[in-house]
Order: sequence, then C-alpha cells, then structure tokens
Amino acid sequence: MRRSSGLVGGLAGVVLLAACTAKPAPVDPLPEPPDEVTPSPSVACPPEGIRITELGVSAAMGLRAMGLDLVNCGTQPYALRGYPAVSLRDADGDPVKVRIIPGATGITSGFDAPPTGLVLRPGERAGAALLWRNTVTDPTVVATEGAQLDVAPVAGRPAYAVAMDGTIDLGNTGRLGVSAWKRRDADPTTEPVTPSAPPSSAVTPDNPL
Repeated sequence: MRRSSGLVGGLAGVVLLAACTAKPAPVDPLPEPPDEVTPSPSVACPPEGIRITELGVSAAMGLRAMGLDLVNCGTQPYALRGYPAVSLRDADGDPVKVRIIPGATGITSGFDAPPTGLVLRPGERAGAALLWRNTVTDPTVVATEGAQLDVAPVAGRPAYAVAMDGTIDLGNTGRLGVSAWKRRDADPTTEPVTPSAPPSSAVTPDNPL
C-alpha cells in the first residue's frame, strides 16, 4: 500500500496524536489535494457533475487514514451536506461486511467534527477522510480487506468506484470511520458585506438616541 507523505500530511497529525495520547486534541484530518489529482479537462464529467478520488493513505502503529477529494466538475452549483456513503468489495467484487461509523468513535478521537452545509461552485472542492485500524484481536476471525471502494457523496446519491493504490486492511475490527465533508478552498468572492449607509435606527451624530 502506498504511504503518502505529501498527500496526507494533515492526516498524519491525527494518526500520531491518537497513537501517543489518550485524548488527542481535535485536528484537521483532511489532506490537501495534490496537483496530479486535478481532473483533466479531456475527461468527461459524470452526469451528477462531481468526481471523487482517493488522495493516499497515512499509517502509524496500526492506524490508517485515507483522504478523499470531491470536485465539482460540472457547470452548476452542487449542494453537499453530511458524510460520504462508503462500501467495500473484495478482489472478486463481492461486498465486504463492515460497520461504517460517522466520525471515529471506538477507533480514535479528534475526528468527529459534525457536517455543515456546503454549496460547491464549478471547480470547487470538498474533502473527507476514512479512518481504520489494521488490528487482529481474535486469531479465529478472518481478517477483512477491502480491495475495491465505492463512495457516494451522501446516502441516497449515486456511488462512484474510487481507484485505490492498495487495500483497506481492517484486520478483524470490522469498523471504518468516515469524516464529514469539509470545504477545501475558500470562496474567493465571499467578503463581509459593507453597508453603503447606516440604517435609520443607527446611533450617529445626526441621529442620537
């Protein structure tokens, strides 16, 4: 499995904190997307107007973290709120039984920011992350490994096959944590609104209380 240093720098922070302290401080688990994941203009945009890709995996002491990148590759604004809807398949394409956890309760902490509503304009991105442990606690239980990953932006929307460079090796934990989508890049046109004149009820030299 690829061990990305540049792709998942933000994720490495939550991994190391979880390994070294009982209650790590909340951190931003989302890696910045590298230049090479920017879709080529020649690649057709899916009908829903979004594209989801994997950013790589960070690993430390059995704890794994994978970044996901969602880009609005369409021509219309795209509303998004919640958690990615994730499912796994084995090398033969058969479903893998796994418990999907919003956040990371029971896996680690510092990964549980609630979802917020987003509207992505064409070209804007959102990020999320998957978190799991490659731990074998019962030698009588076969370790679980997901070789294929399907991700829908949220439950009820179409799922997309997401190419992975490696596998999701869950050991026999059977749990996969998922963070909420978070905007990656600030809206460059969003600025504080400056009123052209004070309202009539404002306290001014000409309008005292």
